Amino acid sequence: MIRLRKKKPGFFEQVVEENTILPVDDRKKGLQFLISFFAEIRPQTRKQRKKPEEKLRHVLEQLRKEPLVLANLQNSLLSQLRNSHLTSAITESGIPLARGFWQELSNRLKHKLLPPLKSDTDFLYVINSVFFRKDDFVWVEAIPRQHWINFFEAIGFSFSPRDTGIKKELLHSLKILSFQVAQLGLERDVLNYIPEEERVHDTAYVRQNYKVHELESLLMDNASETEITAISVQLKNLIEDCYRLIDYIRESHSEKGASLQQTYLLLILSNRLQRMQLITDVLDADNKFDTGRFVDLFRLLVRNEKRKNSIREFLSQGVGYLAYQIAEHKGTKGHKYITETRREFYKMIYSAMWGGFIISFTAIIKNLIGRLKLAPFPMGFLYSVNYSAGFILIEETKSTLATKQPAFTASAVASSLDTRKIEGEPDIEGLAATVAKVSRSQIASFFGNLVVVFPLTFLLAWLYDLAFGYKIAEGDAALQMLTDQHPWRSPALLYACFTGFFLFVSGIIAGYWQNKIQYGRIKDRLKNHPVLKVSMSAKRLDKLAQYVEKHFGALVGNLALGFFLGFSGVLGKIFGVPFDIRHITIASGNTSIGLYGTGIDNIPPLFLLAVFAGVLGIGFFNFLISFSLAFFMAVKSRGIHLSQYPRLFRTIGHYFFSHPREFFLPPKKVIDLVYKPLREE
Repeated sequence: MIRLRKKKPGFFEQVVEENTILPVDDRKKGLQFLISFFAEIRPQTRKQRKKPEEKLRHVLEQLRKEPLVLANLQNSLLSQLRNSHLTSAITESGIPLARGFWQELSNRLKHKLLPPLKSDTDFLYVINSVFFRKDDFVWVEAIPRQHWINFFEAIGFSFSPRDTGIKKELLHSLKILSFQVAQLGLERDVLNYIPEEERVHDTAYVRQNYKVHELESLLMDNASETEITAISVQLKNLIEDCYRLIDYIRESHSEKGASLQQTYLLLILSNRLQRMQLITDVLDADNKFDTGRFVDLFRLLVRNEKRKNSIREFLSQGVGYLAYQIAEHKGTKGHKYITETRREFYKMIYSAMWGGFIISFTAIIKNLIGRLKLAPFPMGFLYSVNYSAGFILIEETKSTLATKQPAFTASAVASSLDTRKIEGEPDIEGLAATVAKVSRSQIASFFGNLVVVFPLTFLLAWLYDLAFGYKIAEGDAALQMLTDQHPWRSPALLYACFTGFFLFVSGIIAGYWQNKIQYGRIKDRLKNHPVLKVSMSAKRLDKLAQYVEKHFGALVGNLALGFFLGFSGVLGKIFGVPFDIRHITIASGNTSIGLYGTGIDNIPPLFLLAVFAGVLGIGFFNFLISFSLAFFMAVKSRGIHLSQYPRLFRTIGHYFFSHPREFFLPPKKVIDLVYKPLREE
């Protein structure tokens, strides 16, 4: 006789069978109930992980059918709130506690090695017990915000200040946050960057603390709802004023610059103000509870308890704002590389032709340096000085180097997606037209560079031969110069990718130092320098200060790029690894020198065609790597997530097939086109 194993009843069936109401005072049973309940929502398989909102919707339907389970859920939640300390969850979780960036980083490293103890009476203990898996925050965040709002509203969840214990915990948390906000608002990196009129009297950061104490007195004295509501409204307005000052400081970064310490302070200020808003919303006696704001806190608590010691998380959050400021400086400069009209398009070609003129001489000098019998280091140093001088000369003459554009134009493109400046969703549709402008501008600069570099370098190589009686390169050396640009007989395209990376890094360096110059108010400090004021006239000192403010970042970036390119090949030879650079303009110059040295008649046509294709391929990979890295950094720092990338690329593709000509040539007349984006499925 075969015995059939009885199926184990599910969670809901088990609760219904027991038919008991959990007491509000039994914290242990309430916690166990919550663990079992959220286990019903937690995805167990990979298939379930894709759509966890379906499990939440199913659980919600079950709750509507089983009022007993709903009652036990409400009591379980209330048991944890009544019998747990809420202060640390509200004032600490998700908020850096150290006063400085590096101190906080050090604390996280220590806690990662030896995690701190948590009391079982702490509400964070409840969070960690219910969401005990390391990756629980993934599915919690994967469920749309509105679904969580619907869930908590459906179960009738809300804080109530009527419970004395909860009220005292909330007031204590509010006071702690208020004192911290007041203290941070008086920090030099914050106070010195708010409007002058705000500093005459106590700032909003200080005044909100007065209102918190008034609210506490009214609540403890059981004042009327009218009085409590009036003070709460005043407190909410002051909190909004605090946010306004933070926005003011951030918006002034493009003009005044930013530091890592300042961005860190603004980050924790925002976090603490957010918590104050939530608590005030609970205590304001208007019987209205912002469930959305609570959901934001709930998701944040889960994420932070799972990622509280994550170094990557902290760096991404804190450095993100600094990256934004660097991208902002690059984006501001990038707009000059984007052409709108035909006049600007032809002006770009003309500017790039002058850049090609300078690079031709740079290529000649580089190859002459290569003829010197020097040790690797002085050879690399001379290469670097030559490259840097060429790039700086291009910058000073307001000429254009095609490969310098992508690092700056990428940030300018990303500015149209800026969620810090655009309320709501980023303007992905508006991006497509900007990409078209960047594309044709890049083509114009490439054309302008190459149309001069090829013939002029060939002419200079001929003139050198005429003047000195021998070629810069001939025989096997000249043939090798051509082979070095060949797309499959040499690692030229790989080296072009390395160069693209260096172009990106040099753009970062330029943006970083430009930010430092503005944040440090170097212009004003130079004007007031005691030695310079005596040794220079006021007019010359003013010119020097203006020059440093406008050009120092670019100078440092060009120097960095020159040394990156100059030492790469040398380092590759020293360590015996395939590591070198291929820059399109230098490569085209080398091709001309090799072509003159070998002789056109001595080169197979197919080989020569492949070399020319290799030069164009070098330019393509220079652009692709530099632009991609700069664009993704700029986009990420502006709050765009990976989930939005498919729509972004789809929109650009649709615009390309709709207006292909605009990617290569500007329109005869600038017309504001009404672009119809792809319909969302």
